[in-house]
Amino acid sequence: MTVMPAGQYIPGNSVIHRLDAGVKIASLILLLAAVIISSTWYGYLVALAVLAVVVKLSRVRLKTTLGAIGSLKLFFIIIFVMNALFYSSEQPLLSWGIISLSHEGIKQGVKVIFNIVYIMILANVLTSTTAPMDMTTGLSSILKPLKLLRIPIEDVAMIISIAIRFIPNLLEDVVMIKKAQTARGARFESKSLRERASSYLPLLIPVFLSAFRRADELSVAMEARGYRNARDRTRKAKEPLKVFDFAALLCSIIICLTQIYFRFYTITGG
Repeated sequence: MTVMPAGQYIPGNSVIHRLDAGVKIASLILLLAAVIISSTWYGYLVALAVLAVVVKLSRVRLKTTLGAIGSLKLFFIIIFVMNALFYSSEQPLLSWGIISLSHEGIKQGVKVIFNIVYIMILANVLTSTTAPMDMTTGLSSILKPLKLLRIPIEDVAMIISIAIRFIPNLLEDVVMIKKAQTARGARFESKSLRERASSYLPLLIPVFLSAFRRADELSVAMEARGYRNARDRTRKAKEPLKVFDFAALLCSIIICLTQIYFRFYTITGG
C-alpha cells in the first residue's frame, strides 16, 4: 500500500480544508508565535490542546501529520545534548571546562525539540489541506503589504508555493535513491558514525541532480504554456471570508495573546 508523503495535498472536506488559504497561513504564523512565546507548563498544555484539535479537525492521518519526524531522531538528540551541556547557568549540576550540565539546559533542549516538532506538524497540516494554487493565492494576500516596497509579491508567492509543492517529490527521490544505494552496499544504519557518514555522501549528489532536473523540466513546461510572470497571470475571483474564517483567525489571535499573558505573568511573578 502506498503511503501518502508528508506535505502532499490531500483533497478533503474537513473544516480545515474549507478555510481560506490566507487565513490558514495567518493562523499558522500566529500559532507558531504562540508556541515560541510559551514558557510555562500552562502554555505548553494549551499549545498541545490546540494542536490536537487542529489535527482532529483536518481529518488527516496522524502518520501523515508526523511526516519525517521519526527519521530525525539523531538530529533531535544532537540538539538536546548541545543545549543540555552548553547552556550557560549559574547553578550547573556538572561543570567541566566549557561543558555545563544544568536543569535550565535540559529544559531548553526539550523546549527547542518541542517547538520544532510542533512547527513541523502544523506545516504538514497546512500543506496537506491546502491546494497548491490556493497556497499561492493565500501567500499573495499575506504578502500584499510588501507591494509598498515594490517587491513582486506574486512572483515571491509563486516561488514559495512551488518550493513547498516539490518537497514531497524530493522526499520520494531521497527514499528511492537511498534504497538504490543500500542495494549497492551502503550502510545507512551502521553503528559506526564514519560508515554512516560515508554512506550519506553519495546520496547528496543524486538528490541535488534530481532537484535541478525537476526545476528544469518545470521551467520548460511553464514556458511552453506561455508563462511569463505571475503579475499578469489571470486569477480566479477570490471568495469573501466566511464565518469559519473569521472564527479561526480570532481563535488564533486569542491563543497567541493567552501565551503572551502566561509569559508576562511568569516574568512578573504574578
